Amino acid sequence: MSAADAPPLLVAALAATLYAAGRGRSAPPLRAAAFYGGVAVVVLALVGPVDTYADELFAVHMAQHVMLMLVAPPLVLLGRPWMRMWQPIPLGARRAVAGGLARSSWAAPLRALGRAVSAPWVAWGLMEVAIAAWHLPSAYDATLASQAVHDLEHLTFVVTAFLFWGKLIDSPPFRTRLSYVQRAVYAALAMIAGWVLALVLAFSPHPLYSHYVELAHRPGGLSALSDQQIAAGVMWVPGSVALFATIVISFYRWLDPTASRRARRHALPSSPH
Repeated sequence: MSAADAPPLLVAALAATLYAAGRGRSAPPLRAAAFYGGVAVVVLALVGPVDTYADELFAVHMAQHVMLMLVAPPLVLLGRPWMRMWQPIPLGARRAVAGGLARSSWAAPLRALGRAVSAPWVAWGLMEVAIAAWHLPSAYDATLASQAVHDLEHLTFVVTAFLFWGKLIDSPPFRTRLSYVQRAVYAALAMIAGWVLALVLAFSPHPLYSHYVELAHRPGGLSALSDQQIAAGVMWVPGSVALFATIVISFYRWLDPTASRRARRHALPSSPH
């Protein structure tokens, strides 16, 4: 295990421990499975063969990005982890942190930032900008030349993806204010944006990233251009699965009057407490 593997492993272990230690009723099996599955996807993406081969194959690197943005976040949010992970923290510490964030002057910029990113289209825009910016050839090659830049890229992807998926999936105490129709449109726009990147990669007449062009050998003997086209397919198909499922489920619930009434009852502003 390299030094770069330690932070994601520690964060994953801490998250799983806090979730397991949450007081009250045990989490329903499917909800717990979603949470632990999401944590496992993060570990799989960042530690071991996936991360190793990401430097050698663009398609694997793209799969890593899909895991971090389109697989792990919705699974974690479906596990409704925030309250469970908050409960094991000592009461005094919880009160101090919550009170400081809610009332102190030093936290005013954080409160303003929270209000800004609570807007669904801001969250959507941040994720799409992150994807577009980090896939510019100069930025992408920089991530492969520097571990620190690579880590920053992954952190940006994960944070913006959680903001995005938080507008689609209720995960108390945070609840989405989007109707089911709005959720379907929101997910569809994100899926189309991913397709634009896939089309650029698929139909480019030459490889876009010098790091992969300059490799002396690639697993499987793939050319750099073939590798790039496979990466486009990864973004296009596996990268669309979770979003397409969200669209279908949202339309189904919109057509179900009972689900629509439940959505209206729960359409409350997000709260950081």
